[in-house]
Amino acid sequence: MEIERKFLIRKIPEQLENYPKKEIVQGYLCTEPVVRIRQFADQYILTYKSKGLRSRIEEEMPLTQEAFSHLLKKTDGNVISKTRYQIPDDNPTLTIELDQFHENFAGIWLAEVEFSSEQEADQYNPPDWFGEEVTYDSAFHNSHMSSLEKNQIPELITRCRNVLENC
Repeated sequence: MEIERKFLIRKIPEQLENYPKKEIVQGYLCTEPVVRIRQFADQYILTYKSKGLRSRIEEEMPLTQEAFSHLLKKTDGNVISKTRYQIPDDNPTLTIELDQFHENFAGIWLAEVEFSSEQEADQYNPPDWFGEEVTYDSAFHNSHMSSLEKNQIPELITRCRNVLENC
C-alpha cells in the first residue's frame, strides 16, 4: 500500500546539491489503472498502481533494460524526466522526495512524503518550505501529467512558479 501526500514548493531548500539524488525517466502504458515504467541509474521497473489519490495499492516488478526500451516506445503521451532529491524530514522515519521536472515540465517542483499509515499521514506537519498541498489534485499526479497536451502544460508550470514567487 502506498500512502503519500504531495505538495507544491514555496522555497527550494538551500544546498540542494548536497542531498542524494537520482535522474528518473518514466512513461505510462496506461493511466487507469496506472501502469508505469521507470528507469533510474541501471534499474528498470514496471509499476502497477490502483485508483486513489492519497492511498492506493502499488506493485512493482523489475524489468531488463531491453524490456524498458521496448516498452518506452509503446507509452502514451509525455515521457516524464525529473531529478529526485531525497531530503531527510524532521521526523527521522520519513524522507521528503523533491522532484524537479525537466523538458516540457521544467519549472514544476513537487515534494512527496510516503507514510506507513493513514494516521501518520494525517498527523504530518509539513516543513515551512512546502506550499499548497496537492495530494487530492490529480493535475499534479505524474500519470495525469503524462496525458496532457503540450498547450495544457504551461498552466501547471505557472501554478508552481506562482507558489515559488510568493515566498
